Amino acid sequence: MKRTALIALLTLLPATIVASHDKRLEALAANIGREVSVMVHLQDDEEFTTPLPELFAHGKLLFDAVWTWDEGGGRPLTKGTGRQLSDPNDPLVGARAFNRISGPDAGACTGCHNAPYGISGGGGDFVTNVFVLGQRFDFVTLDPNDKVATKGALDEKGQPVNMSTVANLRSSTGMFGAGYLELMAREITRDLQAIRDSLKAGESKELISKGIRFGYIGRKADGLWDVSKVEGISRLSLFTHGPTDPPTLIIRPWHQAGNVISLREFSNNAYNHHHGIQPTERFGVETDLDGDNFRNEMTRADMTAVTVFQAGLAVPGRVIPRHPAIEKAVLTGEQAFEKARCSSCHIPALHLGSTVFTEPNPYNPAGNLRPGDADTLRFDLADERLPSPRLKPATARGGVVLQAYTDFKLHDITSGDNDPNAESLDMNHGPWSPKFASGNRKFLTKRLWGAANEPPYFHHGRFTTLRQAIQAHNGEALESRKAFDALTKYEQDSIIEFLKTLQVLPPGTQELVVDENYRKREWPPQGAAPR
Repeated sequence: MKRTALIALLTLLPATIVASHDKRLEALAANIGREVSVMVHLQDDEEFTTPLPELFAHGKLLFDAVWTWDEGGGRPLTKGTGRQLSDPNDPLVGARAFNRISGPDAGACTGCHNAPYGISGGGGDFVTNVFVLGQRFDFVTLDPNDKVATKGALDEKGQPVNMSTVANLRSSTGMFGAGYLELMAREITRDLQAIRDSLKAGESKELISKGIRFGYIGRKADGLWDVSKVEGISRLSLFTHGPTDPPTLIIRPWHQAGNVISLREFSNNAYNHHHGIQPTERFGVETDLDGDNFRNEMTRADMTAVTVFQAGLAVPGRVIPRHPAIEKAVLTGEQAFEKARCSSCHIPALHLGSTVFTEPNPYNPAGNLRPGDADTLRFDLADERLPSPRLKPATARGGVVLQAYTDFKLHDITSGDNDPNAESLDMNHGPWSPKFASGNRKFLTKRLWGAANEPPYFHHGRFTTLRQAIQAHNGEALESRKAFDALTKYEQDSIIEFLKTLQVLPPGTQELVVDENYRKREWPPQGAAPR
């Protein structure tokens, strides 16, 4: 491009973009000989003056960044939990800098979250699976000569681990529609807490929000809280230590075992665990706890930006080819999905009252930015400057309708401890608790939107087909699986055909329901039998 043309182009750009362009050039000049993926970090409070598209773009930069040793990547003296190594004399440097099981295990978030279409924020193939809880080890070796607990081969009690007991294998799930999902979790939490706060001593009330039933909560005559009949909520949200310390009842939509409250908390965990990048809000300003000679590796403003990026990702939609046989099968599949009561947990539609996303999450735990720590950032998920497609406004009720096919609850869908789909460790108990090693059988109801083109399936990603995942349902889902088995072959095939329509759409797609050419289509088609 000629210089005069370049000057003309720059005069058309917003001043903030020009300024950031100049800043990047200065950063390039200042980093001669250094190999870094992020030249310019946002400084705290710049998140409030940066236009939404640029904040989103910076968040994507951080999500895509392949972190290097020259900018603080790696954590020589700390585990993925943030704690000091069990053996500080054997730091994670050189050939010990990366470890597939205990981490650091990825250069970038997109190393695992990139499917389909190579979109940042998507899911991943089986090879990108995460070894959840492996990060409590220094550097997993499974070497029988290693006698230091949680260094490489022995657990907290000094017992040897193997590939089945060292961690829980989990698939890397897609983050599409994440902002809407987190807002829904917040609204459900607010409703449940209102019911909790209305209780008087001696009373019991049903916990219900959005038509989803979470069992009953009670208060005994002495004011103590009774959560014995609460259903589907993580034990971390049920703790209580007396009448003045009620259970939080917070819905935790992240981690497939319902362990994490917000995208921000998830990201603070992940940057340290997977990349060895320490956010200041978790590890402190001007500190170097991991001993890599870098400070302020990720600012508070950076963390807000990467949260905004994930929250602003497009939502999945549906691809329904214009062929009579396929249309008939999809319609039949939708009806059979309800007939088998799959929709009792995979709820097709939930109403979200507001699309205004606030950061930080009002329910964030300590170690993450919380309301009052800084100003609150607000933006609307309906903003058309964010990637499409987006959810359309609902009717006169306002808000939007989430067709995510989940109930935000934890369910035991295994046949017991010996079910191969059960996990060996329970991440919602401490490592020293007897229940930690007794395993986990409860998982959040899988969000089915986008599932069809984001294989593999189930929490562990060991199934290559949707049918395999259906047939693995047991426990609380046993009756629905039996109902599926009792359907005719055509009805079963039609459910699969219906599920195949639930897809992540190519970037830039404007409509949520499209045909095989990604053109808008009406659904159900005119003249179709009513559901």
